Amino acid sequence: MGMRRDAREKVVQFLYYKESVPSYTLEAALNFFWQSQEVRQDVFKFASRLIQGVLEKQKEIDLKIEPISKHWDFDRIAPIDRNILRLAFYEMLFCDDIPPVVTINEAIEIAKKFSTEESGKFVNGFLDVLRKDLPRPARQSAGK
Repeated sequence: MGMRRDAREKVVQFLYYKESVPSYTLEAALNFFWQSQEVRQDVFKFASRLIQGVLEKQKEIDLKIEPISKHWDFDRIAPIDRNILRLAFYEMLFCDDIPPVVTINEAIEIAKKFSTEESGKFVNGFLDVLRKDLPRPARQSAGK
């Protein structure tokens, strides 16, 4: 598995964990989570960047996801799928160095691994709507 996939999986696991134990402070949750993981420094660094970004922009991200979930109450989306969407929306909206199609493919594979086979299709549906509204090419980073 590539470094970035590994990092993204750790991000989704942390976001799920943090949502499951909301009474923990962010610092306590991060400390506990990272102490229970064995990761390379590059994985830790990339995952930490994404975790920080998703948490800083979570309200804004959730407001972008909610209108797309017309037939789903946002809070009823499976927690793992909701957090995969949060990560992917963060990357697509705020990480110009990552091509949107890369983010979409990664999110689908992570959904299949941590949720259900159908979750890949579910996640893809949301991300495809966002991709169509992005003001940048889907197959390259904004810097290219």
